[in-house]
Amino acid sequence: MMEEARIEAIIEAVVRELAPALGRGTTPPATAKESHNATASTAARPAPAVPSEPTASPARSAVPAAAPQVRAMPPAPRPAAAATAPAPASSSLSIDLEDPMTEAARTRPGVARPADAEGLAALKDTTTARICVGRAGPRPRTRDLLVFQADLAISKDALARKVDPSLLSQFGLFPVSTMVTGGREEYLLRPDLGRRLSEEAKRTISERCTKSPDIQVCVGDGLSARAIEANLAKIFPVIQSGCQVAGLSLGTPFYIEGCRVGAMNDIGDILKPRVLILLIGERPGLGRADAMSAYMGYEPRSGNSDADRDVVCNIYDGGGVNPLEAGAYVLRLAQRMIAAGASGVRLRLAEEKA
Repeated sequence: MMEEARIEAIIEAVVRELAPALGRGTTPPATAKESHNATASTAARPAPAVPSEPTASPARSAVPAAAPQVRAMPPAPRPAAAATAPAPASSSLSIDLEDPMTEAARTRPGVARPADAEGLAALKDTTTARICVGRAGPRPRTRDLLVFQADLAISKDALARKVDPSLLSQFGLFPVSTMVTGGREEYLLRPDLGRRLSEEAKRTISERCTKSPDIQVCVGDGLSARAIEANLAKIFPVIQSGCQVAGLSLGTPFYIEGCRVGAMNDIGDILKPRVLILLIGERPGLGRADAMSAYMGYEPRSGNSDADRDVVCNIYDGGGVNPLEAGAYVLRLAQRMIAAGASGVRLRLAEEKA
């Protein structure tokens, strides 16, 4: 019914447009609705009765009556199958998302409508911990979750990575290994094996290294080879030049794969240095895998513990101890150890008595 009404409305509109062209006194053709009504009324009118006898018909004119003029109606426009959608207007809308790993994105507070925005930003600047990140209901927001997963991947990669051999060659570091023989998985599961040098390593060190130096520098991968790659080229030259200026003899440096801090005891038993410096990769945190530590001990030997050692930790650019400054501090600490004849807790006690 709706379609028929629409067609009739179109026909009536066409008729109204054509009415001036039909001329004065000319009755426009009936619309479809009128024709339909006329047909219906004709069909409803009863037929006239047929007379029983024929009657005389009036005389007909010789000139036939003119046939009514019929004008062909233009075809009704067919409805469009589907409306054509207008072309979208040009817009500056962009669906590209901000990289959540940039420094600006990582440090931006995520709390919606904070009561004290400046105080919140100041609080976030005081720490690298994941605070003021906001939430979506009871869950972390998608951006923060993606950053967390990316940072976790950085930490895992650092654990499995090996130090670039070209870096070791650059500083003349020959490699030795600990008792770890089953790769990184065994290194992580058996810390005790990383505290002892292999027999082959002991022989190599004994053959190739200078005995009883003032300063012996060793490099170990530890839990982050990336930390060694990021900092060794900056801190090692500072220690070398500092020893020359201070008049301290420097032993033959070397690299230990699968190294733990406890390996210092075996090195001390073999080389007997006055001060041993072990540059080793720290345990990586979320998104932070380039932090290195410098463990130091005065005349290390078997049986020494962490109480007999000192450490300069968090050595890295961009928030930690600058590697250049760390090299100078390590050398000054070594001089203090030599002067006091002690390290660790005993160094503190000796300096307090003095």
